[in-house]
Amino acid sequence: MTKRPIITLPDPLLRKPSAPVERVDDELRTLIGDMFDTMYDAPGIGLAGVQIAVPRRVIVMDASYRSADEEEGEAPKEPIAMINPQIVAHSDEMRAHEEGCLSIPEFFAEVERPARITVRYLDTEGQEQERVCEDILATVVQHEVDHLDGKLFIDYISRLKRDRVIKKFIKAAKGEVVA
Repeated sequence: MTKRPIITLPDPLLRKPSAPVERVDDELRTLIGDMFDTMYDAPGIGLAGVQIAVPRRVIVMDASYRSADEEEGEAPKEPIAMINPQIVAHSDEMRAHEEGCLSIPEFFAEVERPARITVRYLDTEGQEQERVCEDILATVVQHEVDHLDGKLFIDYISRLKRDRVIKKFIKAAKGEVVA
């Protein structure tokens, strides 16, 4: 598999909705393998196709993953790939979690989202699946599905904070010194 470059703000592709996957085939499975390699290397716990400049509705995640410098020993990986995911139900109960994003490096903010969701998707064999996700997995799925819709976690924070973050990344992209 291949590690791919992750695009970051202010790349306009991050704000465009991703196209549905038409066919689950070996090419798509290779893409998913590359996405896992990229995510684990970053390190991260979720990645959407658009974050590696492939605007297709595919996400990968491993909510159990922690990099080696975060904890002793190697925790078992629990990789999950979802093709054309759709959140079909969510709880009224909310959960706040500090989120970060590989496309907005080194910025974190608390975001409140439904604590439990039901997601319908295709697996890597093209079979329809439905899964109830809770806690951190629910947060990761919602975060990654947002990417597929052109939405970022900073859209959930105050306009003032969001504008500061965007301005910082625009300056960095231009090569300006960022304070």
